[in-house]
Amino acid sequence: MTAPILRRLADLRAKTADWRRAGETIGLVPTMGALHAGHLSLVEAAKQACDRVIVTIFVNPKQFNNAEDLANYPRTDNKDAEKLAPYGVDLIYVPDPDQIYPDGYATNVSVGGSITAVMEGPFRPGHFDGVATVVAKLFLQTSADKAFFGQKDYQQLMVVTRMARDLDIPIEVIGCETVREPSGLAMSSRNLLLPEEALAKAAALNAAMREAAAKASAGEPWAPLEAAARQALAEAGFGDVEYFDLRCAETLEALETPSRPARLLAAAWLDGIRLIDNIAVPQLNS
Repeated sequence: MTAPILRRLADLRAKTADWRRAGETIGLVPTMGALHAGHLSLVEAAKQACDRVIVTIFVNPKQFNNAEDLANYPRTDNKDAEKLAPYGVDLIYVPDPDQIYPDGYATNVSVGGSITAVMEGPFRPGHFDGVATVVAKLFLQTSADKAFFGQKDYQQLMVVTRMARDLDIPIEVIGCETVREPSGLAMSSRNLLLPEEALAKAAALNAAMREAAAKASAGEPWAPLEAAARQALAEAGFGDVEYFDLRCAETLEALETPSRPARLLAAAWLDGIRLIDNIAVPQLNS
C-alpha cells in the first residue's frame, strides 16, 4: 500500500500530533528523492527503531552551488512512492517549496569549525549551509525522535550531527552503513546519470580507496599512496580528483598515518558526474 503524500506543513503536523498523543516514536529519513537501495536500507533501520516512519523528498536548492547540477538532479517522485510501498512507511512528505522557504525567508543555519573547512566545504561553497538549514527545518517540522542518514555522505553526517547538538534539537542522528553495488560503487542518486559504460569505470574509485586504505594500515606513508591512487583513477578514465584524503574520523583533521580511527574520503569526476565515497581505515598495525 502506497503511503500518503503530504505537501503542506499543517497537514504534516496534524498527523504527527496524533502520533505524539498516542505515545508513538517517529523516525525520519530525509532524502532528495531518486531513491535506491541505500535509501531503502535507511527506511528499514527506521522501521526497526521507531513506531512511525516519515520519508521526506525535497530537492533543496540551497545546497547546490551549481545551477546545472540542480537542474539535472533526478526527480522521480511517483517511482519513489512505488519503491517505498512495500516498506510500510507511514507518510511521505514532499513539501511544496513555500513550505520550506516562504516568501521573505531570511534565515540561514551555518556550521563552522574544522568539519566544514575541508573537502566538500571549499569545493562546494555554501553547500553545508544549505544542508544544515533544510535539515534543521525538517527536524523541526516533523518533530522526529530519530533521523537516519547514510555514511556515504560522511562529512554531511558530521555536519548534521553537530548542528542538532549545537541547536539543542531533541533528535538522535543515526549514521547507517553505505550500501554498494556488487562492483563496490557506493549507491547514489547521481549514479542514474552515468551511462552504462561509465558505471563500469566508476568501480575504480572504491577499488583505489580500498587498496590505499589497506597499505596505509600496514604502515606505508600516505603521500605516495595518494599519488598512486590519483594516477590509477586517471588511467581508469576519471577526470579531476578533487580530494583523496586520509582524515581523523572524529575531527576530519588530516592524517599522515591511521594512528587513530580514520576515514579515507574522496571526490572525483567521471563523465561529467561528481562521485563521492568514503571508507573506514583500520588503525595502523602495531
